[in-house]
Amino acid sequence: MSGTAGAGPVRPYVITGGRVAPSRDTLALETLVVATDADEAPEGAGPAAGLSPECAEILDLCGRLLSVAEVAAHLRQPVAVIKVLLADLLDAGLVVARPPVTAADRHDPALLKEVLDGLRQL
Repeated sequence: MSGTAGAGPVRPYVITGGRVAPSRDTLALETLVVATDADEAPEGAGPAAGLSPECAEILDLCGRLLSVAEVAAHLRQPVAVIKVLLADLLDAGLVVARPPVTAADRHDPALLKEVLDGLRQL
């Protein structure tokens, strides 16, 4: 049974080749991913370079910036499966990921100190 449309559902372990963990642990639900331009991809790593139908579909979806959760929702696959496939695409240089901004990175500590000092003067 192949993973093509009309062939019926494919088990997640078949899609990931039996792998249950991605090759990298940097993909949070809110991590943004986008397909690289064909010019930026490593030589020989074009979309037709032996990709599974699911990976090809991810590349099509990621023509625009999407979160890991959005990719999983569009493909109707568990997030764990999508993380494995996205890690493969990242390793191949076919997508790039922008990690989520942490709460600590969103606030300028100097500005927060100034606000705190101003509040203390009230």
